Amino acid sequence: MTRRVRHLVVLSLLLGSALARAEQVQRTSPLAGQPAGAGPHTPLVLDGELVFGLPAALPTGLSSGLGVGFTMGGALAWGGRLVWSSATEFATDWEVRHDDVRLRLEGVAQRAVGRGNLALRLGLGPTVVREARTRNQGARAGLSGDQLTQTAWTTLAGTELELVVTLRLASAWSLVVSGGPSYHVIDGQIDLGWLGALGVAWRR
Repeated sequence: MTRRVRHLVVLSLLLGSALARAEQVQRTSPLAGQPAGAGPHTPLVLDGELVFGLPAALPTGLSSGLGVGFTMGGALAWGGRLVWSSATEFATDWEVRHDDVRLRLEGVAQRAVGRGNLALRLGLGPTVVREARTRNQGARAGLSGDQLTQTAWTTLAGTELELVVTLRLASAWSLVVSGGPSYHVIDGQIDLGWLGALGVAWRR
């Protein structure tokens, strides 16, 4: 009986030592929590933002809206972004609204700075513009159809070069501020604008 108890004690000590060793390896391993055979995971950042800037094709006014995007990678990363914004201007005869939808494929160069990141982001892709014109007082005058409202669509080649500042708030959440020049090709000419954003990001 004494020998059996001794064996159980020895086995318990060996098992406890093995479990402690395994737990220490899991904590210190860069692959902890990944499936067997998996390599180091690629950082993924998802963000949502409030967007403001000059309209893509409207010569005056301020366009505002929402944007969502993702970034994958380390010091050199890539990602994508979808931004919708709208602007409304009033002329003597017409109320003109432009809705801009920017679809961008992005390249990002970034580095950690203190509690956050500093990045330079280049986005390339099409901007779909919907223009809706409504004649002032047209409904009151009994107008309808094209005499009252006119709609047109166009697609422009566009790009943005933005400075992005990220400040870690808590756990995986961060505050993101970005801004920079925006370019669109309109009738063969390069039109200069700007785009800024304020939002939050989640990092995996």
